Amino acid sequence: MRISTRGRYSLEAMLYIALLPTDQLVSTRIISEQTGISDGYLEQLFIPLKKAGFIIGVRGAQGGYYLGKSAEDITVGDILRVVEGPLIPVPCLESKDCASLLECKTRYTWGELYKEIHECIDAIYLSSLVSACRQMEEEEAV
Repeated sequence: MRISTRGRYSLEAMLYIALLPTDQLVSTRIISEQTGISDGYLEQLFIPLKKAGFIIGVRGAQGGYYLGKSAEDITVGDILRVVEGPLIPVPCLESKDCASLLECKTRYTWGELYKEIHECIDAIYLSSLVSACRQMEEEEAV
């Protein structure tokens, strides 16, 4: 399983927004300038994030984006699943049509890996990433 740029950049953009004061709007242009992610790509990434309610967009000259939910209520897993889809290590875990389902010797391994991945990414909240970033900034300032 590999996390694509969609997943990595979505998480980075969400973290950037979460690091801002709660009611501050930020444009994709500003996020692009600060992260190096292209403005157009951010717009594409924000479509599923808006549908999921993770961010809210405000139109107009003074518009931009802000978190639609609290950073304490959004996990890394939530973000990755919205932009990446199911994070399965092998496709047969999603299907009952696998020809070797009954005799597959490794299915248990893939199922356990799937479970561990989800437990891990669902245990990391966006608020935890915000705290970690702020702590790193404080340590760099010293």
